[in-house]
Amino acid sequence: MSHLKRQKVPKSWPIHRKGTAYVVRSQGGIEKSLPLLIVLRDVLKIAQNRKEVKKAIYNKLILVNSKPAVDERAGVLLFDTLTIIPSNKNYRIEIDERGKFSVKEIVESESKKKVAKVVSKKMLKGKKIQLNLSDGRNYLSDIKCETGDSVIINLKDKKIEKCLQLKENVNAFAFAGKHSGIYGKVEKMEKEKKTVQLLTKDGKVNVLIKQIMVVE
Repeated sequence: MSHLKRQKVPKSWPIHRKGTAYVVRSQGGIEKSLPLLIVLRDVLKIAQNRKEVKKAIYNKLILVNSKPAVDERAGVLLFDTLTIIPSNKNYRIEIDERGKFSVKEIVESESKKKVAKVVSKKMLKGKKIQLNLSDGRNYLSDIKCETGDSVIINLKDKKIEKCLQLKENVNAFAFAGKHSGIYGKVEKMEKEKKTVQLLTKDGKVNVLIKQIMVVE
């Protein structure tokens, strides 16, 4: 099914609850992503309707993570980047402190990289290590990185540039749970409880390790 009842969309989607009965369904999973159509038409308002979005995609005027978009239903994920070629503007998908997806304008150099969380590791033949990331990507990498750490991906070279280790005194972002959308510094780690204590601008909060991502 390509559509979803408007009243059934996740609270993280920044759209009005009143309007047409149906909205497009994200191909990336409705809880973790936002359809490209909604980003371009309803959030950025650079297109008036689906037809205009499809035309822009057909003409390769929209880049997602430095690659031409192929479908207006494609889901964009947290920290994915968008480039609008006609206006030469770049954006990053984020989550605000209300727990809703938001779109932040960024400079061109930032659009060439993104951060993702290492969700698992796998040993392949030849003792090669495969890192499986939160955005669905898999990379063979010699960089030392553990599950729970984050990586900086060079989207142009399609390589991992750097590992951001999950440890005390690093910056982290809560992407899920009741503290979704909050940035803070890791003050304390409770590995047995699988939680961290984040020092945020409003004080200290405890967040599950699975709900945070290390950022620069």
